[in-house]
Amino acid sequence: MLSVALVGGLHADARRAAVERLLTSVPGSVALHHDLSTATGGTVTRTVRDATGVLSTAGAPLVNDCACCALREDLVPELRRLADAGATRLAVVELWDSVEPKAMAEVVATAGLTVSSVITAVDPALLLPCLGNGDDLADVGLAAATTDRRTVADTFARQLEYAPVLAVLDSPEADDEDRALLDQLHPTARRVPVPDGDLAAAALAGFDVEAAAAAQHPACALLPQEADAHGVGTCVWHRRRPFHPERLFAALEDLACAAARSRGRFWLADRPDTLLAWDAAGGALCVEPTGPWLASLPDAAWEMVPPVRRAAAALDWDPEHGDRCQHLVFTSPGLDREGLAELLDSCLLTDAEYAEGREAWKRLPPAFDAFLEV
Repeated sequence: MLSVALVGGLHADARRAAVERLLTSVPGSVALHHDLSTATGGTVTRTVRDATGVLSTAGAPLVNDCACCALREDLVPELRRLADAGATRLAVVELWDSVEPKAMAEVVATAGLTVSSVITAVDPALLLPCLGNGDDLADVGLAAATTDRRTVADTFARQLEYAPVLAVLDSPEADDEDRALLDQLHPTARRVPVPDGDLAAAALAGFDVEAAAAAQHPACALLPQEADAHGVGTCVWHRRRPFHPERLFAALEDLACAAARSRGRFWLADRPDTLLAWDAAGGALCVEPTGPWLASLPDAAWEMVPPVRRAAAALDWDPEHGDRCQHLVFTSPGLDREGLAELLDSCLLTDAEYAEGREAWKRLPPAFDAFLEV
């Protein structure tokens, strides 16, 4: 049976080193790569190679003027061809720079193929430059479609945090601060050194697409814990009281720039039933609604909620507010924990505002309406 390992990441040298390591260490392996940089000519270029060199190249036409869509349409038939031929043990899909592994893993799994691993290749020395880069992908020639509005920082953060395996390049430029930052950004990842680590075992270990998606959902994401090492800190800020919408909105710019990376979930006093996701990197913040808090649902609706979501809510249940909470995590070198906590606390309802109750909260000025496109 054909196994499919996805290897991605914006750090191209680390990614290529990881792919070469797999080709030389796993007998019967081939690598597929779609070069989306050729999209300006109307096609993306697919290359298939093994440890000895290139086996084939071909062009795939754009789909709806979207290079990433062309990748999706072309990849599955090529993987099925390899599976039917029966000569390939492992297909290593080397993703183009800005392609995110979550979407591709779901495409491959939906096609009935076996995703055996998702690996993000990382050069620790490039972590902070990537997380601090708020440029649009389009401005640096890495957009996957004309409608692609992602930034370098948020794309890299998702690539890093989705993968259960990190192929870490042995970079002479990396220092203890870089390695501490990597440890704190994704503490549960299996880290395999490149080029000398046993990446083959990681590539064939198995991968659960549904579990990986659940681990990224703001309601039940396994967020980093408190940490402090080599000048890098992770601050976990957890409160029950809701935010005052106007005060939080006024503080967003400062909060977005307070750390190299921040994420989590929160609630606003004027929107007590809406679970809001917080996602910031490169000085840019994305806030979006991700459905209701479980505490706002009738009992009968709980049966339609995935078990992992119910379990996460049960572990953090409050007698008054249920699963509603503020759970934000900030990671950065030189993190000002005290100043950050003070600013966040100042955005919560005061004792007097809290005592007025939920009906009064709902009448607070709706500062986030335009931000959330309501």
